[in-house]
Amino acid sequence: MELYQICILAHVDHGKTSLTDALIATNGIISPKLAGKIRYLDSRPDEQVRGITMESSAISLYFSMLRRSAPDPAPQQKEYLINLIDSPGHIDFSSEVSTASRLCDGAVVLVDAVEGVCSQTVTVLRQTWIEHLKPLLVINKIDRLITELKMSPGEAYTHLSKLLEQVNAVIGSFFQGERMEEDLQWRERVEERVAAAAAKEQEKAERKAAENTNGILIEDIENGAAATTNGGFEEKDDEDLYFAPENNNVIFSSAIDGWAFTVRQFASLYEKKLGIKRSVLEKVLWGDFYLDPKTKRVLNSKHLKGRPLKPMFVQLVMDNIWAVYEATTGGSKGKGDPQMVEKITKSLSLTIPPHILRSRDPRALLTTVFAAWLPLSTALLVSAIEHLPSPPVAQASRLPALIDASPGANHVDSKVRDAMVGFKASPEEPVVAYVSKMVSIPASELPENKRKAGASLSAEEARDMARKKRAEIAKAQAAAEGIEGLTAALGSTGIGDETSPADGEAEQMKDPEHLIGFARLYSGTLSVGDSVYVLPPKFSPAYPHAAPEPQKITVMALYLLMGRGLEPLASVPAGVVFGIGGLEGHILKSGTLCSQLEGSINLAGVSMAGEPIVRVALEPVNPSDLGKMIKGMRLLEQSDPCAQYEVLESGEHVILTAGELHLERCLKDLRERFARCEIQAGEPIVPYRESIVNAPEMAPPKDKDLPRGTVVGVTTSKQITVRLRVRPLPTEVTDFLDKNAGAVRRLYSERKAEEDSRKGRDDPVEESLEHDGVSEVVATESGLLSRQDFKKQLQSAFSEAKADKDAWMDVVEQIAAFGPRRTGPNILIDATKKGIFRGFLQEGHEADLQELDNGTAEELSDTLTARDFSDKVSYAFQLATAQGPLCNEQIQGIAVFLEEVTVTAPSDEESSSREKLGRLTGEVIKTVRDSIRQGFLDWSPRLLLAMYSCEIQASTEVLGRVYGVITRRRGRILSESLKEGTPFFTILSLLPVAESFGFSDEIRKRTSGAASPQLIFQGFEMLDEDPFWVPFTEDELEDLGELADKENVAKRYMDSVRVRKGLAVKGRKLVKDAEKQKTLKR
Repeated sequence: MELYQICILAHVDHGKTSLTDALIATNGIISPKLAGKIRYLDSRPDEQVRGITMESSAISLYFSMLRRSAPDPAPQQKEYLINLIDSPGHIDFSSEVSTASRLCDGAVVLVDAVEGVCSQTVTVLRQTWIEHLKPLLVINKIDRLITELKMSPGEAYTHLSKLLEQVNAVIGSFFQGERMEEDLQWRERVEERVAAAAAKEQEKAERKAAENTNGILIEDIENGAAATTNGGFEEKDDEDLYFAPENNNVIFSSAIDGWAFTVRQFASLYEKKLGIKRSVLEKVLWGDFYLDPKTKRVLNSKHLKGRPLKPMFVQLVMDNIWAVYEATTGGSKGKGDPQMVEKITKSLSLTIPPHILRSRDPRALLTTVFAAWLPLSTALLVSAIEHLPSPPVAQASRLPALIDASPGANHVDSKVRDAMVGFKASPEEPVVAYVSKMVSIPASELPENKRKAGASLSAEEARDMARKKRAEIAKAQAAAEGIEGLTAALGSTGIGDETSPADGEAEQMKDPEHLIGFARLYSGTLSVGDSVYVLPPKFSPAYPHAAPEPQKITVMALYLLMGRGLEPLASVPAGVVFGIGGLEGHILKSGTLCSQLEGSINLAGVSMAGEPIVRVALEPVNPSDLGKMIKGMRLLEQSDPCAQYEVLESGEHVILTAGELHLERCLKDLRERFARCEIQAGEPIVPYRESIVNAPEMAPPKDKDLPRGTVVGVTTSKQITVRLRVRPLPTEVTDFLDKNAGAVRRLYSERKAEEDSRKGRDDPVEESLEHDGVSEVVATESGLLSRQDFKKQLQSAFSEAKADKDAWMDVVEQIAAFGPRRTGPNILIDATKKGIFRGFLQEGHEADLQELDNGTAEELSDTLTARDFSDKVSYAFQLATAQGPLCNEQIQGIAVFLEEVTVTAPSDEESSSREKLGRLTGEVIKTVRDSIRQGFLDWSPRLLLAMYSCEIQASTEVLGRVYGVITRRRGRILSESLKEGTPFFTILSLLPVAESFGFSDEIRKRTSGAASPQLIFQGFEMLDEDPFWVPFTEDELEDLGELADKENVAKRYMDSVRVRKGLAVKGRKLVKDAEKQKTLKR
């Protein structure tokens, strides 16, 4: 039996689950009549109510067909097991898509024939490209072209051609981007080789006689360059990447009506009738090819000679599909034609049951005709088996690149690599499995807890059932008796009654949740009872025993995933997608299972999930349920790939989700499954950023004698004076640092490791991993800029700055730290004369020399120097940038120039100055932090709002209403385009996250469900308004008055955050009209 791992990907509401239903019906799990209506894999009640998938779920399907190994011999029966994963299409659940795609070898990408390529279609196509999955295109909902848009077969063919071009254009853009990157890398390699050859020959030439130098040098360099460039850049063939019906990687379907076909199916139908070979027909059925009705020859568009012939696809395929719709449902006539149906069934040799022919329901007749003629499952499964790779083929092509991209790839054992790439499934081979996510299953749903049909109850089960029945009857009687029964019950209950806690405990323990790993086995065989190592996402095989050291666990259970149910397994061979028990408490979200620790591989190192943006503080309605809620939130964090749980400094329990719909689902799960208590959610906590700009109209500097942004801070003991200047960073530099946060993180980790090794620590990486959370992520980052490249690109970003070019001239060498969290888009620059910091971007030996020069004399003396406070200043910089002065949000885009640090020790001190260092530490940190905040407020401050990119598809009738909702919520329209051949407009806009709550519901209400938005987090955008602005010129005072009638939006956002954080709000009046107080009730 051959195995196939396939995931179904598409934009929301493009028909994934309906298509899956048709495939499930072939295995007899659901009735074919209910396929497309029951949505079997949408097992959650809220998925059924909303009509969208929220969790990726897997099912295994058996399929057999007759296949010929060669044209002549008799066909043989072949069996296939297809593991199918249905994934969500909504942007809020895109993390589910990335977990599903990593487990599979092939992808079925659906596109709605009317809506075309949407935002998530591009996202899922990119996902298949990144994961090296082979895609199969399904153009679904073709019935809408007939029933809704009332297109003729010819118009539909043109529309489908354009749609196919759009999809191929997306694939082409990915290929082109990769091709350009490879070309650039190849050119750089060639230049390096040419330069190396030139340097080598230069050395040779210097040793030789002066008269021959020039001739030899030029000749040898040319030879060396020729040798290096002879390899040439290999052009990749992109022909196989694109979707083309003649290549049988495009399926035309209508999942709701249960039909689908490929060009190959119609080629075999017409092979005998037209007397043309099937292989030839496959090539000409799609495209500008025409059939001459007299000669039965295929003509090109050049040989038409003005004759009005239809393309072969229209004439032989589309006309027949349209004819079936006309005959059964009536099409534009509104009434079917029984004689036409009889004619069609006879010509296609179909047998339709008489009761269906007599049926008054035209759809029943339509689906029956198509199920007999073009069944969806046959077209899709045959195409998948013929076009998509099986695990041995897929692993051989996909895994080498995946292994090389994993953290510490050079230290992966060759035996593990060979077993994975070679698809070795024997029990002696090393076991490698990737757990993509944890799934929460109620205990009652586990196979071991389910009673088999027909089995008799045990004595214990019978007693338990009787106890539950008695409790239900007693509850019903108490409700009937009312208050009298209640008082009697209260009277009979003693204070020391021990039954109530037990009952409460029983209620709490009722149907607990169990976590099961959703995994794929790449090599070896895994059995129940086997012991394997659980490798966390931050594990690197270079340091296998680094803390936290991977734990060894025993496999408690293995399951075959069957949608809503699980089937127990004793062992699992390589290539299977399965469920695994026993990982609870060992894996948070994803991880790798390996039978050996040294030389193992970390497949969970690179996470494709989107970052959660919506944060909400939760609290239980009943304070005694706090423990339940915390336990439930931890369970939720493990079972949801995107949800995160954290406790803020204020003590608030916060949950982070991908969007509003995701938040709604998480809260529902918490209340009903994980915490099982009433929970109330606060207002969503939206992230902001604080920055400064050099505005034309600013208040004069606080200190007129000093340049703007300069602050001289003195500690309370008057022993240390710090002079610093705050300046806004150029936009180009801020953007560059934002994009390359990973590179900064890695540079910091390298520097930390260097310092640790210099201090004589044995295992620097282990130490740094324990000491600092920043270093933990380094193992997962790959393809980052080197130190030299980073310096070069940062220098060019500074040189692009238009204003104050002199100030940014040699800044790169003076950078002392990045912040906040040592990786943010703010920089601390050491502008002191002696240089009290070690340069962050300096090479190791340069920094050592600098330290030696600056520190030798100072170390000999017992007095305190500025260098002793360098780490305190750096720490104060991190604190100041982590919490800005506006509303304690992170700062972005500032540079702090440390100009001078003066230490003046009092003469009357008996003890040495170094002994006073501890007391001065806090003073220095506080002074520097307050000075940075003061310098920040010397400029014109700005708030940066988190923004969503919003895509809406709407018809012309509701366009005005959509615009009204967007503008009312401070959105900005970016573009509006009409999709050709449809009445739909695609509107792209930007919307602040703070204004997005309830946006989707409002759009649906205003448009009566005709438009639905997709919100994708875009980043932060500056709100060009000073929150402290008040009218002060004569014109402004005349227009707006002293109270500024125009609302200051930035101040409103700032005040709302300050109120939430419990900070003082300036000018906030609790009572406006004391004499006219009104209550809400009157």
